[in-house]
Amino acid sequence: MRSDVVRKGIGSAPARSLLRADGLTDEDFDKPFIGIANSWNDIVPGHVHLNEIAEAVREGIIEAGGKPFTFGVPAVCDGIAMGHKGMRYSLISREVISDCCEVMVEGHALDGWVGITNCDKVTPGMLMAAGRMNVPAIMVTGGAMETGHLEKEPLDLQSVFEALGSYSAGKVDEDFVRTIECAACPGRGSCSGLFTANSMACLTEVMGMSLTGCGTSLAVDEKKLRIARETGKKIVELVKKDIKPRDIVSMESFRNAIRVDMAIGGSTNTALHIPAISKDFGLNVTLDLFDEISRDIPHITSLRPAGIFSIRDLDNAGGMSAVMNRLEDQMEDAPTVNGKSISEIAKEGKVTDDNVLRPLDNPYHKQGGIAILKGNIAPMGSVIKQAAVSEKMMKFTGKARVFDREEDATEAIVSGKIVSGDVVIIRYEGPRGAPGMPEMLSPTSLIMGRGLGDSVALITDGRFSGATRGGAIGHVSPEAYEKGPIAAVQDGDIIEIDIPARKLNAKLSDEEIKERLSKVKAVERPVTGVQKKYRKLVTNGANGAYLE
Repeated sequence: MRSDVVRKGIGSAPARSLLRADGLTDEDFDKPFIGIANSWNDIVPGHVHLNEIAEAVREGIIEAGGKPFTFGVPAVCDGIAMGHKGMRYSLISREVISDCCEVMVEGHALDGWVGITNCDKVTPGMLMAAGRMNVPAIMVTGGAMETGHLEKEPLDLQSVFEALGSYSAGKVDEDFVRTIECAACPGRGSCSGLFTANSMACLTEVMGMSLTGCGTSLAVDEKKLRIARETGKKIVELVKKDIKPRDIVSMESFRNAIRVDMAIGGSTNTALHIPAISKDFGLNVTLDLFDEISRDIPHITSLRPAGIFSIRDLDNAGGMSAVMNRLEDQMEDAPTVNGKSISEIAKEGKVTDDNVLRPLDNPYHKQGGIAILKGNIAPMGSVIKQAAVSEKMMKFTGKARVFDREEDATEAIVSGKIVSGDVVIIRYEGPRGAPGMPEMLSPTSLIMGRGLGDSVALITDGRFSGATRGGAIGHVSPEAYEKGPIAAVQDGDIIEIDIPARKLNAKLSDEEIKERLSKVKAVERPVTGVQKKYRKLVTNGANGAYLE
């Protein structure tokens, strides 16, 4: 085993001596060494309960004859970081998390590891580490929180942001906002809609990297602890059989994940994370693949933010195995950490609610949840959650209102300077320009809360929260900082959006764009520390903001 270098032979005496200081005995040196990457902290609601899951995983590892070692991994709560400089660290944390896992697993020659994760960047970061190291691994995603309620009205974090929009428009008072604030997030778990954290949890299961049922079981469910305990047993089995992540995850796995992503209407951030994860598995998922699959796979459920249902509803309807059952004829066979193939899991899946998970011939939308738009201001592509766009906004023409900072755009929206027919453009917020490609739930929610969701679009080289809905187009590539064409757009330019045709254009000639770009001076933001390193290494959004 890998760990023999620290536990076998006379030369390993110094390492064994230090391990004995941890409490290991002679008997322990004959067991597989299993790491537990635990992203517990008491800041992020999706992580406050992860020690309980870690303990269940430890019990499973011990029962199966392994020796567990737990180590910590950081996490950023995007909701808490939203709207200030903290959000510039969120996407950066994905790479930090991946590096932390690699450092601990490789530094201590562990035989296998379990990633205990939740929330937006932790799950993809751990998956990237799994593919890069190719050491036996399984993920346990921590689960969503319950939906909040005000009387019978379902609430989540998105409700709070949109309440602020209503407040800025004078539609509600401060007491109403506080009421929503206190009711929207009732307890532990990732935010309850199909936002980025839960999208990635679902896709991790479909990729074969977590046990069946893990993706949709809630944080408060006893089922989650049973899955965690079984995961502890399973990782020891994978180590003994030498089954590694690259034995599990293939291009078929990624295509299956994208199919399910389209069917359930997952976060636009999946189009950032899946390409990045694929690179660490030695593969290359592109935005074009997302769009190709989107045209073929219908959107068969209607979860928040696109619809009315929650993760609890999806779990009750049968979870990921039920979704894959609906897509059985489209799914490609691939192995999973369960020991069963995806085809077997799909065949065994049962749909228990035809309204939550509609048949393919009666979808909520004929195409998948995400669309990739290209044009003269996004030649490499941009991303929109088309399942969360009203019919009125599927084709839209408006006048550009250009901002070089999110804060300036937010102030303009709050003060009523953005009106029907505007296209808000927020640039220099891409991976390099920000740096860190911040999410922009604040401006999109303010637009919705002010009642402008059917008449104002928003375009950015940054990105959006999975909770975003409406005509919000992100990941514009190349970004403004790289002198991408979005840097040439000026106030008053006419912007044409055609989602069915996958087009995003400014009514400018190539010559006009070239001439304007020749005069552009990029907005420079001083950076230090991790941001400085990130800016030097990061690629664009179309490439998954992967570090080269």
